[in-house]
Amino acid sequence: MPTLNINGKDVPVNADAATPILWALRDTLGMTGTKFGCGAALCGACTVHLNGAAIRSCVTPVSAAVGQKITTIEAVASDRVGQAVQAAWVKHDVAQCGYCQSGQVMSATALLKTQPKPTDADIDAAMAGNICRCGTYVRIRAAIKDAAVALA
Repeated sequence: MPTLNINGKDVPVNADAATPILWALRDTLGMTGTKFGCGAALCGACTVHLNGAAIRSCVTPVSAAVGQKITTIEAVASDRVGQAVQAAWVKHDVAQCGYCQSGQVMSATALLKTQPKPTDADIDAAMAGNICRCGTYVRIRAAIKDAAVALA
């Protein structure tokens, strides 16, 4: 049984090493904040951080995360960058249906941790592959810029 470090805690996971992290989180551990969207790493709903980098958990096997640090949406507000992103999301009324938002927030947080003053091109590159069916992209960009200002 593999052990994963999830949100700062070592957690034994009763899952095959080939199981995607998404299903270990949702089905095995009951952590439903990370969403299933496409299952092919195309929509970004399943985005989590692996050692601080945004990854698609629907195609990343548990075996790739052993000995690494996974951060999920459940813990994103435990640091100031995640707090700033979430506050900006609320301020700019980003969410409509909300389904994609955990993945969007995780990608935006990873961006701001590596690029504290992102350009529009930086935002576009970091958020590429995070699909919002409601089309809130303008508000997402505004929220990321606002979070960057709040963190400066």
